[in-house]
Amino acid sequence: MHDKHGLLTGSIPKVLRQMTIPMTFGLIAILMFNLVDTFFISLLGTDALAAVSYTFPVTFAVNCITMGIGMGLSTCIGRLLGQGKGEDAARFSTHGLLLAVLLVCATSSLGLVTIEPLFLMLGAEPNLIPLIHDYMFIWYFTIPLLVIPMAGNSAIRATGDTKTPAKIMTLAGLINGVLDPLLIFGIGPFPELGIQGAAIASALSWLGALFGSLYVLVVREKLLGWLKPRHIAADWKQLLTIGTPAALSNAVGAISAALLMVMISSHGTEAVAAYGAAQRIESILVIVLMSLTSALTPFMAQNLGANNPQRSFSGLFVSMRFSILFQLGVFLMMVPLSVPLAALFSQEQAVRELLWHYLLVVPFSYGFQGVAMMLTSGLNALHRPNTALAWSFIRLFLFTLPSAWLGSLWCGIEGMFVGLAVSNILAGVFSYLYALKIRRETLSAI
Repeated sequence: MHDKHGLLTGSIPKVLRQMTIPMTFGLIAILMFNLVDTFFISLLGTDALAAVSYTFPVTFAVNCITMGIGMGLSTCIGRLLGQGKGEDAARFSTHGLLLAVLLVCATSSLGLVTIEPLFLMLGAEPNLIPLIHDYMFIWYFTIPLLVIPMAGNSAIRATGDTKTPAKIMTLAGLINGVLDPLLIFGIGPFPELGIQGAAIASALSWLGALFGSLYVLVVREKLLGWLKPRHIAADWKQLLTIGTPAALSNAVGAISAALLMVMISSHGTEAVAAYGAAQRIESILVIVLMSLTSALTPFMAQNLGANNPQRSFSGLFVSMRFSILFQLGVFLMMVPLSVPLAALFSQEQAVRELLWHYLLVVPFSYGFQGVAMMLTSGLNALHRPNTALAWSFIRLFLFTLPSAWLGSLWCGIEGMFVGLAVSNILAGVFSYLYALKIRRETLSAI
């Protein structure tokens, strides 16, 4: 069972490619429709686009809980499958998904009663709060639907199967993409709900993904079954040992986004709208790296479980080198498209110009950002989540925030964009050097 998808055999680049390509198509389906979502919301005006931009750090922070649990599931299940312990993997998956649902329900309940003070603290203008409330009330209420698809897909990927999660994500993307314009603008028999319609479309897409994930987990992979109360506490403890630092490591990204949003708010609503659109475009430009990091964790975990650390580290460094070369190619292809992309996502000239500046500067550094992403995945696979968390804090407080602040101080919002690019490059270089050190220490200890 543990090697039915070939994680322990075959050419490393081939195995990672076979895992990454299906995942990439699934993420493209989700993110392309997120871009469509952004496009339709932008037609409602700059205020609507800015309101949704403010929600990103908060929604990402809540999803960090599920991503952390998912990382713990992927790592632990991968090791168990690598050791041939399929029944233990199923039990662990069941208990982990229950924990994720409980934590997200508690967090979203808190979020429902703190919408106004939280977003005012993030720098939102009072006139944007009603729009933010319309969106976030639906989002908080329905986000538990996304927990099992997100964390459950991590469990499925731990078996080496990235095609099925990709199909589930594609289903969710299709549902969201079809419903967005219908509910936002009230096309045909549907009511015109504006920004609230975008949130409802997302919720319905999550519901579709939930049914798909449950079928695969229960019927096909048999990774979801009855609870075993005497094992719950021990499984949760083991999962949280990895999942908590992983969640906090992801949350550092949300903290960074929130603090950057506060900085950007000082430059006006147009800057906030441009940055929000840039984040959606960025998610497409780094789509392959996101897929590769998701594939890398179970690949390394299963090989480590099978006592083959050399193969695990070979996969890590292949991924890091690929990140640099691939993203350089993406940047060179994207530059001529920067003007039409900027025009697509805003009707206002000021927003277009700022978005164009961002697209000319920051994407150059995405390959280095990918190297840092690979290091985090590798450290979690090595069961060193606290080190991964430490590196995430280093990226935030040593590189990202100081560089962005200095850039903003010297050259305004455009200088902040340059600072973000510089911080990504520095983080990537130091991440690669640290990965070399970890490999040397691990292999010498064998």
